[in-house]
Amino acid sequence: ESCTCGKCGKDLIKIGEDISEQLDVEPAKFFVHRHIRPQYACRACETITAAPIPAAVIDGGMAAVGLLTWVLIGKFLDHLPLYRLEQIAARDGVILSRSTLADWVGRLGVALQPLTDRLAWHLLQRDCLHADETPVPQLDPGNGKTKKAYLWAYRSNDLQTGPKIIVFDYQAGRSGRHAQQFLQDWQGHLIVDDYAGYKALFAAARAHPETQRPLEPCLELACWAHARRKFFDLFQASQSPVAQEALNRIAELYVIEAEGRELATDERERLRAEKSLPVLANLHDWLQQTRLSTAPNSATAKAIDYSLKRWPALTRYAETGDLPIDNNPVENSIRPIALGKKNWLFAGSERAGQRAAVIQTLLGTAKLNGLDPAAWLKDTLEKLPTWPNSRIDELLPFANAD
Repeated sequence: ESCTCGKCGKDLIKIGEDISEQLDVEPAKFFVHRHIRPQYACRACETITAAPIPAAVIDGGMAAVGLLTWVLIGKFLDHLPLYRLEQIAARDGVILSRSTLADWVGRLGVALQPLTDRLAWHLLQRDCLHADETPVPQLDPGNGKTKKAYLWAYRSNDLQTGPKIIVFDYQAGRSGRHAQQFLQDWQGHLIVDDYAGYKALFAAARAHPETQRPLEPCLELACWAHARRKFFDLFQASQSPVAQEALNRIAELYVIEAEGRELATDERERLRAEKSLPVLANLHDWLQQTRLSTAPNSATAKAIDYSLKRWPALTRYAETGDLPIDNNPVENSIRPIALGKKNWLFAGSERAGQRAAVIQTLLGTAKLNGLDPAAWLKDTLEKLPTWPNSRIDELLPFANAD
């Protein structure tokens, strides 16, 4: 405030400085883009000329791409129902009806569908996939209730090269035919839980769901996290020493996986052959011996049987260097959906669920590849109206990922 000393009045000399920082935020602001397109007339031939209207992802719509991005990120990434977005806009004096917001979401889902279809194509080029499904309440018109639909999720394997991909497929039910329809003639290793709907994929022979042409079976990879969960629940309920021993032995497998996480595929394969396979062999022997002295139909017997009946599928990963030990990656990708359901409660229709799956696929894949989903989405919505289909891969949410 003053460059003179408060005691003697002499000039002050700078001997250093103290710097402090505070984090602040500026809330979203609504503003209007005004596009002025002069019109010109020719007096001689009475022709009227004007600059063409720029192409937009929603023709004739009042929403700029920034607002459309704000709506999609708010609904599908921050899990805000449309009525809350309506309230947020109203606080700034902007009236956005829920019906208008819902119409935008539906139109954007249609516009972005080709990108999701292309992501699904890329995903099915991989030879190892994760799969899981989660229930989604869907409005049942006329009954005043909801019925159960399902969001199926298919995810790439992080231990293999290439961009990470998550694809959501919204279906009216949990029948295994939905997985067959999505995978079509895909062949490879599929890691799943023990849901019976996947079993047809692992049969000795299966038919293409459309052409009925015979296909080679998929190879099942079982999930060690699910096997562990049986013993964990048993230990939580009864402090069973058998469950504790099983948990300790399974933990050894995960310690080995942590040791090999940063290794190359061939080095991880050698590590698993050296350490994981012996641990698995000892675990199998212990489970068999313990089962002989366990009462039938007891909780302990059921936990042991879960692993023994799936043993080939549980151990298949350890024979390679690039197959996963569990299905946690896809379950982690589904977890935000469970959080969202607590807020938006239900899907309005099967079509609405399908549009939501399109958008969740793209935003989820952007997150997996370390992109800012909002920045990617805004850039894509700006480019999409005039982008050639032959270059669609350049718009996918991993094109610029490291």
